[in-house]
Amino acid sequence: MNGAPPPGAPLLVVCALGPEVWALRGGDWDGPAVLVRTGVGRVRARRCLGNLLARDGYGALVVAGFGAAVGPGVEPGDVIVADAVRNGEGDEWPLDSAKAMAAALAAQGLTTHVGLHHTADRVVRGPERRALYATGARAVDMEAAAVLAARAELRPGLPAAVLRVVVDTPSRELLRPGTLPAGLHAWHTLRSVVPALTAWHRQSATDPIHAPQSSTLPQEAS
Repeated sequence: MNGAPPPGAPLLVVCALGPEVWALRGGDWDGPAVLVRTGVGRVRARRCLGNLLARDGYGALVVAGFGAAVGPGVEPGDVIVADAVRNGEGDEWPLDSAKAMAAALAAQGLTTHVGLHHTADRVVRGPERRALYATGARAVDMEAAAVLAARAELRPGLPAAVLRVVVDTPSRELLRPGTLPAGLHAWHTLRSVVPALTAWHRQSATDPIHAPQSSTLPQEAS
């Protein structure tokens, strides 16, 4: 299971929430993909990915969904691509996919940033966000570290990328006025990232000759 992905293997895209899967499913897919809702939090994400990766058969892995920015210069609807993911215990997983994924997103006209993602165990607000920003983090989520931990254990050779579409920022936190419009904007942006995901998947394939080119709606797994 630790070798190169088989030619033509589908892209595995994991999200925490049903609306994230819904947004992505309606995107412009160009190649085989499997969409999975893990549920919220590290425990659910780790269990789900452990079951999936134990079965092998995927060509690349993307963690995608909504997230929060922890510093200035980012607006709702922007995309933050991870060049590394860190958990609260200080474990860190670097990602060499960031540059290619950011370029693919920019080619779709999306405002894109690259930086460290922090995986927390709860929604992070106010001073906690500022503290994370001071340590180098640019976005916060609740699942990515667990997904990458499962990958490191079961499929370390599997190409992987992590991205979050920003719903809220330090100046526009959740449950404040403006959250609903920001959420709708982020939902449409998440749908718009799909061509970048498939472009990155093709680029990361070890045998481009066998990379599928026909338009294919993604499957869903639970």
